[in-house]
Amino acid sequence: MMPDIDVLVLGGAGVDTIVYVPELPLPFADSYMIRPGIETRAGQSGDFVALGVRELGLRTHHLDMVGDDREGDLVRALHRERAIPFTEIPLSGGTKRAVNLVGPDGRRLSLYDDSRSRETDRLPEVTVRALAAASRHAHVVITHPCAYAMPLLREAGVTISTDLHDWDGINPYHEPFALAADIVFVSATALADPERTMRDISARGRARIVVATAGARGAHLLAEGELTHVPAVTPPASVVDSNGAGDAFASAFLLGWLDGEDPRRCALYGAVAGAYACTIPSTHTDAISRRELLSRVAELEHHFGSGGS
Repeated sequence: MMPDIDVLVLGGAGVDTIVYVPELPLPFADSYMIRPGIETRAGQSGDFVALGVRELGLRTHHLDMVGDDREGDLVRALHRERAIPFTEIPLSGGTKRAVNLVGPDGRRLSLYDDSRSRETDRLPEVTVRALAAASRHAHVVITHPCAYAMPLLREAGVTISTDLHDWDGINPYHEPFALAADIVFVSATALADPERTMRDISARGRARIVVATAGARGAHLLAEGELTHVPAVTPPASVVDSNGAGDAFASAFLLGWLDGEDPRRCALYGAVAGAYACTIPSTHTDAISRRELLSRVAELEHHFGSGGS
């Protein structure tokens, strides 16, 4: 039987409160007048990946824990409005939430409310196994309950990807995710030596592909032992926000990879989607469409093929 789900997303459902600030880091002051204002919307890493692959035409399903609260209602509404199948597990501590401070240049500082999680939080084994059995691939967000789901996914035989975000290459919390995934995404922001960390992940774990994104400097791609640089792509409009760019990169990379594309072309997909995401304000939850992605990729390939740079 053919799987019913192309990408099963585990974890990363939550709500962000967006605050635009005049600069980052924000100097101490008694008060600030904020424009365009302060807004709360559903959408954390797993939500963005689920939306990203859904907009790219892949069949997706999202599994995570959410609370019976206003924030949970926002998460449920997002999935309902965007036609993203969502299996929710009750979270007694309440839906995950964060505050994102966004500077004028689009950089972001995220403050996560760590009080929502409990050591005993788990995704039910029977649910994980059933969804994994119906899936081609699983993308795992690095939240606590998902670490316990990794062995179940491996037993089911699905390929796995994960995003380590701003890992420093040392914190042991990230290792169970880094070493169990077939595709590993990580931001180069906090890595002292990106190549060394990437090769270490590949040597000690299962990863066939490791990608270290570097914002305007492009990305580093390690595939089949060869490290290459992936140039950044010029955004189609003004950069307003970097929120969700890494999730967009991962979503588009997975589209190419599941379609059997070469890793470098997958990375080009990711670069185009990530650049597009930087043009979307944090107060919106949106993603590039498959048609726009493939059109932009075709334009770039034609340009480079004609001797452009």
